[in-house]
Amino acid sequence: MGPELRESIDAFVAEHRVVLFMKGTKDAPRCGFSNTCVQILNSMNVPFADVDILANEDLRQGMKDYSSWPTFPQLYVGGEFFGGCDITVDAFKDGSLKEELERAMLE
Repeated sequence: MGPELRESIDAFVAEHRVVLFMKGTKDAPRCGFSNTCVQILNSMNVPFADVDILANEDLRQGMKDYSSWPTFPQLYVGGEFFGGCDITVDAFKDGSLKEELERAMLE
């Protein structure tokens, strides 16, 4: 990943409290895992930015290096990588996602 892409991702993640890098958009998810994360965030009334990694191959590959996570979706909360779909689902079920989101919204 080049420095320009890294800086661009850094800036975007810093600008938004919650970001979902996903296949498709929050209005039109293009995979079941991305849709699951969108549904969780929507059910919690969390405002979030979405980034369609299918629209840019450099971004898609770069995000794997950026997060050290090989799959999508990738959820960022408060400027930090939170996890993929399985982690998000588990955290939603045990209440820790709500805690993380509340903490991020207060920052």
